[in-house]
Amino acid sequence: MSQSLVMVFLGGAVLRITVFSTTYLNYVKPGFRPFLIAAGAVVLALGVIGLIQEWRKPHLTGPDHHPDGGHDEHRGHDEHGKHGGHDHSHGPRVAWLLCLPVFAIFLIAPPALGAFAARSEEPPPRPPITAETYSALAGDTVTAMPIGEFIGRAWADSTYSLTGKRVRLTGFVVPSAKKNRWYVTRIQMNCCAADGIPLKVAVLKAARPPVDSWVEVTGTWVRPTSDRIPNGMVAPELVATDVTEIPQPVEPYE
Repeated sequence: MSQSLVMVFLGGAVLRITVFSTTYLNYVKPGFRPFLIAAGAVVLALGVIGLIQEWRKPHLTGPDHHPDGGHDEHRGHDEHGKHGGHDHSHGPRVAWLLCLPVFAIFLIAPPALGAFAARSEEPPPRPPITAETYSALAGDTVTAMPIGEFIGRAWADSTYSLTGKRVRLTGFVVPSAKKNRWYVTRIQMNCCAADGIPLKVAVLKAARPPVDSWVEVTGTWVRPTSDRIPNGMVAPELVATDVTEIPQPVEPYE
């Protein structure tokens, strides 16, 4: 029965974070929602079927039941085994510990990856440079863009479209080991949080908000002195003119 209950709780937990909330976005990309709902429904149904079968067993195969209506000659032996020996009909109680991870999903849903996952100063491997052509940016307005696009323009745009343009980046705050800077960061993932890569932009000339808080940073790109891309993905720099704390977005990843 414990196995069926675990399946019921697990299926219910998956449906809870996908159907009744957007918590699943802390772990996977939005496109996986239909698959999670289908998987949760199947697991929940299998668990319910298993519970029904377990509940029906005592009525179908109990000690007083006999297909021909007679008395079960082994009743005395069964009663002795039940009261004088050990009852193995319900399995080890330690099996109920399997429910603890499922209860954790209900009670303490893990948050999205944040500053702790992105704190390392070691640069991640440099992504391959593509021949993507970036459009020109407006000169008199602030342009909101993903951090990944900002990094791409900073390191791979031969037209230097970021030069002198004001941009707005959204991410969470990660401290830096270097003085007078911190990082506005976003995790980029292909499938799920397990393959997430932190994308960082160094923020200059602005007081650091609390670590892990979400912010909108407006500022201008600092063009590096060399056009050569260094080994690893070194964070480009942004001189901030405005930093505003915001709630965490519904979709925390890029």
